Amino acid sequence: MLDTPSNQTLPGIDTVLRFLLCRTPDSWVSRAVAEIPLLLLDHASLELKAAQQAQTLIRRYGANFDLLNKMSRLAREELRHFEQVIAIMESRSIDYPMVSAGRYAAGMRKNLRKEEPGKLVDTLVIGAIIEARSCERFEKIAPFLDAELKKFYMSLLKSEARHFQDYLVLAGQVVSETEVAARAAVFLTADKELIESADTEFRFHSGMPV
Repeated sequence: MLDTPSNQTLPGIDTVLRFLLCRTPDSWVSRAVAEIPLLLLDHASLELKAAQQAQTLIRRYGANFDLLNKMSRLAREELRHFEQVIAIMESRSIDYPMVSAGRYAAGMRKNLRKEEPGKLVDTLVIGAIIEARSCERFEKIAPFLDAELKKFYMSLLKSEARHFQDYLVLAGQVVSETEVAARAAVFLTADKELIESADTEFRFHSGMPV
């Protein structure tokens, strides 16, 4: 069992916590603390994938200048986070081998629509939820980490919360807020099921460890 240092929520993520349907289980935090090298390895991979996803959106939907600007900034920030994670890994003599993807991203994409503009809206909503979940996990695990990692993960809260909001704003430019909310409900339910169900592999976005 984790001995929680404080019941206070770190500043800057209140909106994220109201958006998500559940908190990360303590059992995941316990496993993460015991698996720091794997946590950092998968975290680095996710930052790189987030940057690549932003670049893909730029290529596919570049007629929207707000999307161009938001995704360009997001891609730069995610690559910077990737560099920061691998610098921490190098300082700790943690290798950077290939690691298989967890089930979370694939599970989130199961209800992704194939036709436009639904595909774009769903992609943006999923992006928002992934950023929100990452922000929530940074906040949840930070108090249990060593000083260096705690400071680093707390430093990511503001940008991840902004990324979450940017994705939702862009989705709201494509369809009505009512439709965005309806699609968010679908994918938030999927997120909750993935986070709260048993998972045989530990990853940054994995569910309950078995």
